[in-house]
Amino acid sequence: MTWFSVDIEANGPAPGLYSMTSLGAVAVRGQLEDQFYVEFKPLPNAGVNQEALAVAGLSMEHLVEHGLEAAIAMQQLADWVKATAENSAVLVSDNPGFDAAFITYYFALVGIPNPFGFSSRRIGDLYAGFKKDSRKATEWKKLRTGAHTHNALDDALGNAGALLRIAEMGLRIPRT
Repeated sequence: MTWFSVDIEANGPAPGLYSMTSLGAVAVRGQLEDQFYVEFKPLPNAGVNQEALAVAGLSMEHLVEHGLEAAIAMQQLADWVKATAENSAVLVSDNPGFDAAFITYYFALVGIPNPFGFSSRRIGDLYAGFKKDSRKATEWKKLRTGAHTHNALDDALGNAGALLRIAEMGLRIPRT
């Protein structure tokens, strides 16, 4: 089993109504050298929340010009996950209610099986369980490596670094 730290950015709060703008993923093992990043063209007829778009420092013009069509981007992600994973792949993120929702929607939209399946892990819950105190669900964020920039790959890397630090503290995670 391989855990993948995944982060997405979107131009609004709900898949289908808004578009995913970028996705970063990192295999949680070794020196975090197995990385993936992609930017997306906006979905046709999807809305745009300019404040949400600005959080990641992207513009619609940039995404229209440089982003990939959803089918191409999701196939690249699926191929990378399959090539990188040891047996099964598990999506781990800061907020899987958001990240996994967009990812699941996009895989279904383009008709590609989701290599992560339909479950995920929340880093805050893992940390709170490890500490045996549900009130500590946000303390793990102090363990991030690098700044939380809202660049999807930067954030996935920082979260993966936090997972490795938590593992050094004694949490058993799958690491190949």
